[in-house]
Amino acid sequence: MSRESFNQAVQYYRDRRAFLLSGGSLAVLPWVSQIGFGQTITKPSFAKDPFQIGIASGDPTPDGFVLWTRLAMDPVATNGGMDDRDYEVTWELSDDESFSKVLRSGKALATAKLGHSVHVEVEGLAPDRWYAYRFQCGDAISLVGRVRTTPRPDAMPDSLRFAFASCQHFETGYYTAFEHMCREPLDLILHLGDYIYEGAGKENRLRVHAGPEIMSLADYRTRHAQYKSDPHLQAAHRLAPWLVVWDDHEFDNNYANLISEEKGIDPAQFALRRADAYQAYYENMPLRASSMPKGPDMQLFRRVPFGRLAQFDMLDTRQYRTDQPNGDGSKPITDEVLNPNATLLGNAQEKWLIDGLAKSNARWNILGQQVMMARADRAPGADRKFSMDQWSGYDASRTRLLQAISDLKRTGTVVLTGDIHNNWANHLHVNFDKPDSPVVATELVGTSISSGGNGAEKPKYLETLLSENPFVKFHNAERGYVSCTVTPSDWKAEYQTVAFVDKPGAPKQTRATFHIDPTRPGLNS
Repeated sequence: MSRESFNQAVQYYRDRRAFLLSGGSLAVLPWVSQIGFGQTITKPSFAKDPFQIGIASGDPTPDGFVLWTRLAMDPVATNGGMDDRDYEVTWELSDDESFSKVLRSGKALATAKLGHSVHVEVEGLAPDRWYAYRFQCGDAISLVGRVRTTPRPDAMPDSLRFAFASCQHFETGYYTAFEHMCREPLDLILHLGDYIYEGAGKENRLRVHAGPEIMSLADYRTRHAQYKSDPHLQAAHRLAPWLVVWDDHEFDNNYANLISEEKGIDPAQFALRRADAYQAYYENMPLRASSMPKGPDMQLFRRVPFGRLAQFDMLDTRQYRTDQPNGDGSKPITDEVLNPNATLLGNAQEKWLIDGLAKSNARWNILGQQVMMARADRAPGADRKFSMDQWSGYDASRTRLLQAISDLKRTGTVVLTGDIHNNWANHLHVNFDKPDSPVVATELVGTSISSGGNGAEKPKYLETLLSENPFVKFHNAERGYVSCTVTPSDWKAEYQTVAFVDKPGAPKQTRATFHIDPTRPGLNS
């Protein structure tokens, strides 16, 4: 897309937004508050369970968190099988899952204009404490979830246990990895993108997407609800609070800002489609009101501390990036790749991140993000090819960030990555052409939950990949997740895998374990 076309798309959207705000169509506005405009039902009686797509929590602080649910009696029906009325929902907190004593409770409104979703921001609680929570709407009561507050800002916790995952294509595999994750005592779960996939249903798949490629708000709502109907995913949401960020498939494959990977796409319509995708994402995730989208824009990057032990910087590498160079794919390095104006984060987010690292007093600085930061050569021998959709297509942007980490001496910086459907453990250098230069940070790349179908413990290309890229210390192509145990003196990363996802019941195996010292970046077995 040319800059002129991009500007036209933005102006089109602004004109459209002005029309809508004048009263043209409040029903489709992504930024409408949870104040309902229609009839509110306070004591409904449901023919089916309205909590069929579950409950969740997220973005914890020392005194609170977000509690989420969305009413849906039929996940694959339009708007979850709900009518256009608003519903009063009660939430409750307790010390125990039996709710023998309710500590806090309140009411929220599930409005049709926000897909009958509920986002409750609970405040004023004690730090570093677990709670049970549930929702009730009329005669229906949800299952019970577990949620916790984080430690006080000045506290140094003894430990933090969390897992991270990404890429859960509903059609290509079962969510056995989440089943195993739910057996771990976790404080947090991070999801690094590709929560849904936007493609049309294919009849030869294990589970079939409802409908064609998703394009409208109703389509995106249905796809999120279908994914959330999986019982193992629901159980993982009930286990602990989540920190979520998107990648591309929550909207459209390999998009960059308001630029489609496909040629001939009307930029104005693309902007409207992104607005619908972003609204549905907000409606279906345990996010704060500060992340409520405004048209095709949504504030998703944010900072979540865990006392002085860890600082999570959750990044957005899709919404603000310049277009992928050289037509995407794996290509040699060119002047376009080295362009100092090319950016993956956008100027504002990059400044926010580096400023936050400069002010951090955390032992571990954790970057939760989408695409691989290490520059992996994908071609054998003298040829050199790198993924243009990853940080390798934005060399100056990556160099600025890694140089800042080096200059600030943030030795406990760990980058967590999804997207690529493989496990990697990488050393990060400011200059990857100098493999003997100091390691400035560590990257842990998690494989997919199910995307790509059954994987392989040792893919055929493994020997070539390791020989071409000495910074890669581990690679595996099975499915699974990564669990991490973090203390003030050590980070233990365990790559948990399942050998198959084309049928239920795969056992879990720990394929690799690494330790990281916060004073000395790099991986130790």
